[in-house]
Amino acid sequence: MGPVKDIALGIQDYRKIREYNYYYVDKTRMISEFLRRGAEVTLITRPRRFGKTLNMSMLAEFLDITKSSEGIFENTEIMQTCFAKEMNQYPVIFLSFKDAKGNRKLLVKQVKLALLAEYQRFSCIFTHLPHIEQVIYERTLQELLDYNTGSLSGIDNALYFLSKTACNYYERPVILLIDEYDTPFLEAHINGFYQEVHSELAVMLSSALKGNEYLHLSLLTGIQRVAKENIFSGLNNLLVCTVKDPEFADCFGFTTAETESLLHYYGLELDDEVKAMYNGYSFSGVDIYNPWSVLNYAQRRILEPYWVNTSENKMIRSAMEQCDKLFFRNYDK
Repeated sequence: MGPVKDIALGIQDYRKIREYNYYYVDKTRMISEFLRRGAEVTLITRPRRFGKTLNMSMLAEFLDITKSSEGIFENTEIMQTCFAKEMNQYPVIFLSFKDAKGNRKLLVKQVKLALLAEYQRFSCIFTHLPHIEQVIYERTLQELLDYNTGSLSGIDNALYFLSKTACNYYERPVILLIDEYDTPFLEAHINGFYQEVHSELAVMLSSALKGNEYLHLSLLTGIQRVAKENIFSGLNNLLVCTVKDPEFADCFGFTTAETESLLHYYGLELDDEVKAMYNGYSFSGVDIYNPWSVLNYAQRRILEPYWVNTSENKMIRSAMEQCDKLFFRNYDK
């Protein structure tokens, strides 16, 4: 047995984990399930620190036509399936809204910067546009570069236009991946400007997701499905996967077998004490361990509730406060 592999604690970049030979729990079966189901738009909701961003990075690396990924998927489950031939066959737009937080100006800035990063990554596809499309590109780019306005108006078709141009350039339909799509909505709700951000951001997302002839498949991840919004209304092929649904049930977090194997590799056991501390999650009947907790335990070898302090849960506290106010107003004598 060679040197013990390091633990990739907090690293959410699939390529980095594989190239630096960190310990990796193979979740590439998610790629097979995503492609096999073929839902036009898939929304997967999971709690924080269950591997959503890492899995999205994995999908992007596998599917992106601009990359060469044979080495980082060597000896993984996906390479033993019929979907191995889909490697690096699609233009992939990969956005993350994880930093879209704070006041309205900061939130809008981060959304625009995320879009700008993809426009920059795809810069080669804009070099020989027809005149009208060149005008649209320049105006869209200027709106994105003007990221301190606090407004998302003017970029309604930014995602649609990027997908159209990428599809025409590569002659392949686009895969659209959006990680933490719900963060700007939740932050806007907490900070009191939900209506403005919702109306602007929903239009941009809707134009890319509904009736987009240049889109092959799309996957969005988040903490929850945003209530009372119309991003997904009218979609004929929408698959929503919560922790109660069987689809992708074992693709986020560690199964019992995966947890046992990981702990054994580091000289630890999944005994009753460890189970009592870290077990308790059931995704559609599948027992799932939180990766953040298990990896921290494997590294520090101390049983502690590592997951509990990974987020502020501002929205939950706000909802509980409103519940308290409603309760006392109705029942306090």
